[in-house]
Amino acid sequence: MSRPLDEQVFADRVLNDWLDGMGLGIEYTRAEGNTLYFTDGDGQEVAVLDHVCGFGALIFGHHDPEIVEHAKSVLDRQIPVFAQLSRQSHAQDLAAMLNAILRREVPDTGPGYAAIFANSGAEAIEICMKHAELERQARVAKLVQEVDAHIEAARQALREGRATVGEDPQVRPEQSGDGLDPGEALIAEVERRNAALLARGPVYLALEHAFHGKLVASVQLTRNPVWRVPFASLGPSTVFLPPDRPEAMKAAVEGVRESLWDVVLDDGVVNAVARDYPVIGAFFVEPVQGANGMRPLTEASARAIRAVCDEVGCPLVVDEIHSGMGRTGAFFASSHMGLRGDYYTLAKSLGGGIAKNSVALFHRDRFRPEFEVIHSSTFAKDGFSGALARKVLDMLEAEGGRAYARAAERGDRLREVLESVRAEFPDVVDAVEGIGLMLGLEFTDQSQASSDPIGEPARAGTLGYVIAGYVLREHRIRVLPVGPAGNSVRFEPSVHLTDEDIARTGAALRDVCAILRHQEGHRLVR
Repeated sequence: MSRPLDEQVFADRVLNDWLDGMGLGIEYTRAEGNTLYFTDGDGQEVAVLDHVCGFGALIFGHHDPEIVEHAKSVLDRQIPVFAQLSRQSHAQDLAAMLNAILRREVPDTGPGYAAIFANSGAEAIEICMKHAELERQARVAKLVQEVDAHIEAARQALREGRATVGEDPQVRPEQSGDGLDPGEALIAEVERRNAALLARGPVYLALEHAFHGKLVASVQLTRNPVWRVPFASLGPSTVFLPPDRPEAMKAAVEGVRESLWDVVLDDGVVNAVARDYPVIGAFFVEPVQGANGMRPLTEASARAIRAVCDEVGCPLVVDEIHSGMGRTGAFFASSHMGLRGDYYTLAKSLGGGIAKNSVALFHRDRFRPEFEVIHSSTFAKDGFSGALARKVLDMLEAEGGRAYARAAERGDRLREVLESVRAEFPDVVDAVEGIGLMLGLEFTDQSQASSDPIGEPARAGTLGYVIAGYVLREHRIRVLPVGPAGNSVRFEPSVHLTDEDIARTGAALRDVCAILRHQEGHRLVR
């Protein structure tokens, strides 16, 4: 029997049931700084230390007073929020501020970066995919024009008897006996092969463990097969490269590259020659891989990635959606390892914890000006989110970048405590990864645990959520797993993290580690 209409659930039914099962099914009613609040069964407000902070979107925490006051003033001044197809100077001001930061942190920025604004991180990624394809198609068109001209010249020479086919033309027709002379047969086979290649879409490169979004195209850059594979037919092809083996990257990319066949006439001899074909659209890279336990790229990997892009001629897209905006102690996490991008994406903290905002930045040497018209959005570049983004940048840059120094110092202090937990429980904690206020603590494999409440969720990949539910219930601290593996927890608090918050976190983790060490799984469940 179906439920009465007033009892039916129309949103989040499966999700909320699952959250209840993990001990995370709480509705928060208020937020401030690093603290979330909920109301318990007795009507009392309960404070929860928030280490999730909007998946790293709250560099200044929940409802930062300075940002809130600025947001109110923007609304009180009644600035136009939506005035599409008009001059919007706030976009130019924001782009200029971002370029100034880039020039300071990233060498060789040259003429700077053009900005295209969006609404979310995944949308910014897809904007980069679109622009990369526009750029690739321009390279393809130039190459095809050259090949067509060469084919026509060779065909004319063959018809007039001024040329013959070389002894080893490399390209041989699949079928013979169709009445074509050797020259026409060679050209026909070249055109057939080229047409098949030109009909194919681009191939993108990304790193293993990558996360670049869950929209139709961006999900194909996200490694997790549970999220990606069901929609593989809707998006482009992606080849995932190992981030921890930079020496293998170039060899792996060689297996992706394709050749377009050209027909050249040289001293009366016609031959087919392979030309490098721009099949690779772009290489998407996160400087710190959130879904890989918050692991930063090494400088060696950064150099290898840059070398691959320079070799094949494709743009390097540095995805700073998660790691950017000061969270790692610098505005761009990529600046720590000397990684220079052709495109950049930013989001999360760009909205100040209040608005949704993102931007894609394109080096002007590669930017296609027509893209400003080809791509558009109703809600992107709105006046409200743009005003908040400028305020956030002002706050990050204030006092010589005090916020960056604060993020680095608070991150170092939190990492010290996490490392002390690891040293105390080496049998339980595998690693502490990350940089600044973007950290992950990875537990050892518990799939063979003798305690079923530990072993069963470990085998199902949900132990991290069970641990998060326990820490929330017993310690009033909010953590969540890092990525899909579920055997680690993330720490992405704001710069307002206190020493007391850090000490509480250490105590909670020691409690969890003791449960795992002594296989007291019954304590994890309610």
